[in-house]
Amino acid sequence: MQQNGNDIGAMRAALEWYSAMGVDIALDDEPVDRFAAPKVMQKSVANTAATRPTSPTASAADSPPAPQSHMQPETHNVDEAKAIAAAAESLDALRTAMEGFDGCPLKHRATNLVFADGNPEAEIMVIGEAPGREEDMQGTPFVGSSGQLLDRMLAAISLDRDKVFIANTLPWRPPGNRNPTPAETAVCMPFLVRQVELVAPKFIVTLGGPAAKTIFETDAGILRVRGEWRDVTLGAHSCAGIATLHPAYLLRQPAQKALAWQDLLSLKSKLAAL
Repeated sequence: MQQNGNDIGAMRAALEWYSAMGVDIALDDEPVDRFAAPKVMQKSVANTAATRPTSPTASAADSPPAPQSHMQPETHNVDEAKAIAAAAESLDALRTAMEGFDGCPLKHRATNLVFADGNPEAEIMVIGEAPGREEDMQGTPFVGSSGQLLDRMLAAISLDRDKVFIANTLPWRPPGNRNPTPAETAVCMPFLVRQVELVAPKFIVTLGGPAAKTIFETDAGILRVRGEWRDVTLGAHSCAGIATLHPAYLLRQPAQKALAWQDLLSLKSKLAAL
């Protein structure tokens, strides 16, 4: 049967949606209707019960083997990440080490490693949470609509990507842009710490609540912690840090841009005092 353009377009849209949600691998050769699976299982159990001997001497050996799962448990090798990160003597060496690291399952679902962008000798390090779809496709942080707004925010205080170093707490995109798990954050943290040590910025600016909670080790919400300068120690490096609102949040809540502007002016004052 020949398919029309609408059918092909619908299938393409479905595949793009599956990819965005992180569904990018087939577990079986044949498709399985998961909605029908419970009925099939109930029928199978009923048939098995009807044909099984009811002798009280029946042993566990007479029972059918348990079904084997295709899914393997995910492992997050934090100790290996710490050792690899500590051994990197430069940012290039750290990037190469991260590209070869297999201890974080997020890597196997991501398209690219999103390492960093900007000037590695900058006095300011900007840290977000995790890559989005556009960042995952291009391998560069903050290149989508939120990245464009970030560029305008920096330009408002006479900064650009040549004067800052931009990274994320996670270098691989969580499927569907979901929130990272504590295990995923923990296994990626040694790489971020090593980035901070190698760049040695004078100021750290975190974008959004998750990044602020990770860097400042707080459970407070972003509206409570933003705008306050704090001492930050990551690995062997210490500096001043401030949290502000994430550009993606500002796109959804443009009225909050006034708060972010206050934070940017505070950063500008710090730079002027150097």
